[in-house]
Amino acid sequence: MKKTYHNPVHRGFFPDPSVIRAGEYYYKVNSSFQYFPAIPISRSKDLVHWEIVSHAITDPSYLDLSETLDSRGIWAPDISYSNGKYFIFAPLRHNYDDKIGHAMRSQLVMTADRPEGPYSKPIVLDVDDIDPSHFVDDDGKHYMIVAPAVTVVPLSDDCSKITGEIKQVWAGTGERCSEGPHILKKDGWYYAIVAEGGTGYGHGINVARSRNLYGPYEECPYNPVMRQLDENAPIQRAGHGCLVETNKGEWWCMYLCGRPNGGKYTTVGRETALDKVTWTEDGWFLINGGNGPSVESEVPDLEEEIYEKFTFDDFDSENLNVNWEWVRNPEPNGYSLTENKGHMRLYTLDGELSEVSAKNTLVRREQELSYTACTKMSFSPNEGEQAGIVCYYSTKTYASFSLRKHNGENVLVLAVNKNMGEEIVKETPCPAGELILKVEVNGLTRKFYYSVDGVNYEPAGVLTDCIYLCDEGVPEDRKRHTGTLVGIYANNGHGGTKNYADFDWFSYKD
Repeated sequence: MKKTYHNPVHRGFFPDPSVIRAGEYYYKVNSSFQYFPAIPISRSKDLVHWEIVSHAITDPSYLDLSETLDSRGIWAPDISYSNGKYFIFAPLRHNYDDKIGHAMRSQLVMTADRPEGPYSKPIVLDVDDIDPSHFVDDDGKHYMIVAPAVTVVPLSDDCSKITGEIKQVWAGTGERCSEGPHILKKDGWYYAIVAEGGTGYGHGINVARSRNLYGPYEECPYNPVMRQLDENAPIQRAGHGCLVETNKGEWWCMYLCGRPNGGKYTTVGRETALDKVTWTEDGWFLINGGNGPSVESEVPDLEEEIYEKFTFDDFDSENLNVNWEWVRNPEPNGYSLTENKGHMRLYTLDGELSEVSAKNTLVRREQELSYTACTKMSFSPNEGEQAGIVCYYSTKTYASFSLRKHNGENVLVLAVNKNMGEEIVKETPCPAGELILKVEVNGLTRKFYYSVDGVNYEPAGVLTDCIYLCDEGVPEDRKRHTGTLVGIYANNGHGGTKNYADFDWFSYKD
């Protein structure tokens, strides 16, 4: 019997996928927004099982995200190959929300000799649009394709300069919020592929084609080639896709999607899905036969390679595991994996979770709607300091469970921010020293526990209806694109002290 896979194939916060084939492997990049290191690069042999192998930007001097607001930063990147070089194009979304006197966006271009990098320091192209992709025509000329709809930017051979007129070649179908444009050339046709309808519910992919790069383009009669039309299906928000051909001649599309959690709430953010592409007799293509995203489908005709999931970190290595992300650039001397060998030491630097200035928030992706995360921490707080575990969406919305000192007493504090400032839900007296902090997530409910001996766990509070930890849960907060991550943190507000918390290990189990 043919093996099957389930969507999404790369679960958790992996939006806006772009993918290429390099030898026997496939490499994928995704948006990273304000998180650092930036632009995760993932590898797969079968298009179904993925592991993060590196990031495109790991040097903080290459990208300053220290003052980047929530859900700004690195938007949809693109990975490509030409003439012995790998390219990554990415838009840098600045903090401004209008174009009056400021560019809202610029484009970054970086190159490498290998798909996993290391990549060069980004070159900046002053084009104020989104979602650049790289297209090289048969004559070797390079172009950057950006939204709105499909806009062509001619580039120099090394892609470091704009060499001609920027021109929109296809205006799209008229649906709102075009993004993620690509040009694919096949059998003499230029296929313009664009996501439309907004990146939420109603998202989709539309196509047009032309015999000339600059048009005119005719719209595909089968549009949208991808869209979820069943509002009760377990896979929603399907769009923003990229096609790839296997070495067996099969075509597949990797696209973003979202899994609803207790209604139209996407807790884990936008994820990466996979469906087969078939070509029609009249030269168009369909994704999953035009039936919208699949829940279960037959695997590609490729060699399977399964990777070990990142479920436990004992912090024994001197290098941080590639699955961790800092919220914005880390402070170089704000943490250490060597000061207390086998522990992640986080210093209590200035800046609270509700502030962009906070440095020591270290998180990993939530990947399922239900999971358990646990950490062992040693910490003796001073007044104003806190350290613990956090379910983090943004500076405006999070749930933290931390050890603090209030009025001379050590207390475990369960706190939330629902876009109205931090509020304390419950305080529990607790001794300082070694503690195990745990969160159990089940849908929109999050239960918190602690243990002083690692055997007996005491309840410390329950949060229900956590829609504020979802993309859609706070409508007045317009920029919500990342999903929720879970991890550890330490800070001191603005107390001026520099204490530290030592984390012995962190576990995550779906």
